Amino acid sequence: MKIDDLKYIAEKFKNTQKMPVLFIGHGSPMNAIEDNEFTKNWNLIGKSIQRPNAIVCISAHWETNGTQITAMENPKTIHDFGGFPKELFDVEYPAKGNQKLAEEIKNTAAPTEIILDYNWGLDHGAWSILKHLYPNANIPVIQLSLDYKKTSNSHYEFAKNLNFLRHKGILVIGSGNLVHNLKMIKWDKLNESEYGYEWANEISLIFKTNIINGNHKALIDYNNLSRYSNLAIPTPEHYLPLLYTLALQDRNDSISFFNDKAIGGSLTMTSLLIN
Repeated sequence: MKIDDLKYIAEKFKNTQKMPVLFIGHGSPMNAIEDNEFTKNWNLIGKSIQRPNAIVCISAHWETNGTQITAMENPKTIHDFGGFPKELFDVEYPAKGNQKLAEEIKNTAAPTEIILDYNWGLDHGAWSILKHLYPNANIPVIQLSLDYKKTSNSHYEFAKNLNFLRHKGILVIGSGNLVHNLKMIKWDKLNESEYGYEWANEISLIFKTNIINGNHKALIDYNNLSRYSNLAIPTPEHYLPLLYTLALQDRNDSISFFNDKAIGGSLTMTSLLIN
């Protein structure tokens, strides 16, 4: 999708009462400090949709035993990676938290137990994209963890409890990647535009076709979706945030893809806007 297309979509949804939902392929932590086609589109989305009252982010990089939600007043910026330049470690994203919202989600999600967390903060799955969506860090942000004991269907069903947030001016963001196989990355091809293995391109198309058709059941049962499922999703944490996004889709919502490119062979930046 081109920049002009994103501008049209964002303008169309700008004055709607119900907040959109985002799934963002976040890719490398280096995107936090780079100015590229992916980060430009994140910035454009942030400028164009209605300003949220708060943000709830489900990041691939916070897995816990049980479901937790950040409830501190000032979440720290977590640099949960290694081997990157000092410039990246120097980044701070000083957004406020929102304990009241965390408590409301905890109370609304029953019978699922949610633990209020005061230790985590914002990991790079959150702040690396928020730095471009809302560079002034002037919108409260809380993170919701991924319970590694839950099945994909349990994640999806639990996420339905969050639908009320869309009607309270809260932007829900799932941050991960549809195709995420770092062991097969061609590091020398990272700067080659749209370089994807044949299997990665094939399953990416399968993902998008099912998303467009609203076939959530097939996407939940992703292991049986394709012979390439295990290559695209060797571990589930980067895929599961998609299910949180799809669970909030209403019957009359539209879906638009952006940043729909493969990089390094086995990673896709494909993102989607639901409204």
